[in-house]
Amino acid sequence: MKIIIDAFGGDNAPLAPLQGAADAIKEYGIEILAVGDIEKMKKVCEKNNISTEGMEFLQADSVFNMEEDPMDIVKKRKDTSLHIALKALADGLGDAVVSAGSTGALLMGATFIVKRIKGVKRATLATIMPCENPNGFMLIDCGANSEVRANMLNQFAVMGSVYMEKVAKRKNPKVALLNNGEEETKGTEMHIEAYKLMKANEKINFIGNIEGRYVLNDIADVVVADGFSGNIALKVSEGVASFITKEMKGMFMTNLKTKIAALLIKKQLKEFKAKMDYTEYGGAPILGVTKGVIKAHGSSNAKAFKNAIRQAKIYAENDISQIIANSIVSGDEE
Repeated sequence: MKIIIDAFGGDNAPLAPLQGAADAIKEYGIEILAVGDIEKMKKVCEKNNISTEGMEFLQADSVFNMEEDPMDIVKKRKDTSLHIALKALADGLGDAVVSAGSTGALLMGATFIVKRIKGVKRATLATIMPCENPNGFMLIDCGANSEVRANMLNQFAVMGSVYMEKVAKRKNPKVALLNNGEEETKGTEMHIEAYKLMKANEKINFIGNIEGRYVLNDIADVVVADGFSGNIALKVSEGVASFITKEMKGMFMTNLKTKIAALLIKKQLKEFKAKMDYTEYGGAPILGVTKGVIKAHGSSNAKAFKNAIRQAKIYAENDISQIIANSIVSGDEE
């Protein structure tokens, strides 16, 4: 199993990707193809005592910057580490790719370089979010497609269900549609039509609409949304989690009594912090393309990048793209 990494994508590149890759090689028994400036990568490894055993290098002369037009990754910026990593995946030089670089560029590259699965209307970005279930739930789409049609949401439901069953090991995962009410008639015309399609879809375990206030409860394994609503839900949840964590820290540091109380529940506080920590979840898969593409968080440290590589390994081992391809009905339905 060989995982390709964009070693120069993200805020902490190339150190975090290379350290995470070395840790992944040791822990998961995989091989790594690191893409970027080879001389710089080797110097970083040497300076930080990062083992290069099991690691190959592929030269890329430049880096795709966050402020660039995402579409440029396809034709204008072929010399970047992101383009070359995706091209290497498309050419069969590895089994999956991981990048912490530009989300838009990664999505465009996955769509037009790695290619969409036949029959898939839109590739979509999914993420695992914390909730009452210790293993979280999947939010799909969380930012890739702001404007969608009902049949696209229906496909997102199938793809998310496949991923959660095969990767997260959820038996018959429960799928819900993010909406402003639980009734079948709630939402826009598109949401009402999506509800009908998902209700009739025998490939998913559809449990109906779910309101935003309930998504963090252990109700659904997959929450389906358009990218606009999904991204807002994601960012609000991240903000609330950050707010609560800071407030709790301030509360427990108020005086001697509260500090003692914090010591008494230190284990529980540590578990809560771990549940809210994105580094535990690794990255977000781009579903609907022919091979595994994992988007790591832009500020990923070595631990987060290692866990993103773990996701890529599981994705490739379970041949998720092929299962999705088998589950998607080809056609030109609107």
